[in-house]
Amino acid sequence: MMCCQRMAAAVAAPAGPVESELDRSGTEEDPREAVSEEEGCPQQQAGAPSSASHNRLAKLPLSRIKTLMKADPDVTLASQDSVFIIAKATELFVETIAKDALVYAQQGKRKTLQRKDLDNAIDAIDEFAFLEGTLD
Repeated sequence: MMCCQRMAAAVAAPAGPVESELDRSGTEEDPREAVSEEEGCPQQQAGAPSSASHNRLAKLPLSRIKTLMKADPDVTLASQDSVFIIAKATELFVETIAKDALVYAQQGKRKTLQRKDLDNAIDAIDEFAFLEGTLD
């Protein structure tokens, strides 16, 4: 159990290399591999975070996402993984539309996004066509 806590701490560590993690050749050493090898912990998939670390990786509150998902009458159960995936997809969607709307705000020499910037982004970019008329 203790080795898995160390591995979780290593996974939650900053992404950039720390000086002690560089070997003599200057290449980066993966701290997850070093912890699991020396402690003999069972290996987890490198790309799949454990359910305990989902809260730290998501910027949106997972409990609120789960509540919204369960508001749909077709949804009876929502696993932690599905809630996390929906939260990350929502974050990426909001980031994408905000970046595209920022272009229109900057054209108007503003730093604050306004509704008209979102409308312009939705009208101009084909991948947001499904949103046309939703802000009316």
